[in-house]
Amino acid sequence: MVQTTEKIASTASERYLLIYMIAVLVIVTSLVIIFFVVFLKRKNNLLIDKIKQQQAFEEEIAQAQTETQEQTLKNIGWELHDNVGQLLAFASMQLSILKMQVTDDVKEKFKDTSEALKESLKEVRALSKSLNNEVVLNIGFEKSITNELNRLKKLKFTSAELEIIGEKMEFTNRKHEIILFRIIQEFLSNSVKYSEAKNLHITLNYQQDKLIISAKDDGKGFNLEEVEQGSGLLNMKSRAALIHATSKIISNPNEGVQLIIEYPYEKN
Repeated sequence: MVQTTEKIASTASERYLLIYMIAVLVIVTSLVIIFFVVFLKRKNNLLIDKIKQQQAFEEEIAQAQTETQEQTLKNIGWELHDNVGQLLAFASMQLSILKMQVTDDVKEKFKDTSEALKESLKEVRALSKSLNNEVVLNIGFEKSITNELNRLKKLKFTSAELEIIGEKMEFTNRKHEIILFRIIQEFLSNSVKYSEAKNLHITLNYQQDKLIISAKDDGKGFNLEEVEQGSGLLNMKSRAALIHATSKIISNPNEGVQLIIEYPYEKN
């Protein structure tokens, strides 16, 4: 009887010990899992913070570069207007004085030169205005694009047209207006330099949640996989990213080049 009691007590003791060990194991395992989850969460938060800091740093760099470029363009605009413009105006005036002092048959020879000087003066003044942010903001986004297309049309293009679809949207941040105009200006500049195009077409499509801008030329185009990403393409991409917009270039040999920008209202 005594042995049976001792055996039962021993079995109970072993059972309690087993339960105790299992409980300790569960607690230790739970602590390890909790520690691991906390560690992973903290690691992820650190990675997210690092990514955010990197993005913020890159945005600050891009912003600083954009502001520097804008100031440079503004200074160039002033130089064109104040110095080059004045020199051309003085040359035109001197030529007019000379025309008055020569015979009629000689005057005719001055005609082409005089017209070229006048057109050059108009071009310099128009270009100086397009490089000045204050002027662009004053006349507005659409008018600035129209002026730029008209200027290029006089230079070399058969047609350069702006098409507007939908109801016009006013920019809540007018700096974005400048950035979008500069992206379009960069595209047009590349068309002048490289495309050998005859026609330009820009569409502003005002949708409910975003503005879609399409700029297209009918030039020689290029293979996107083979062309090197030059400063012009990189400038367009970085400027677009700065205002939470996306930019995409579509091109094939002999099919021209198209730039598509999607500017979401809600993120800006």
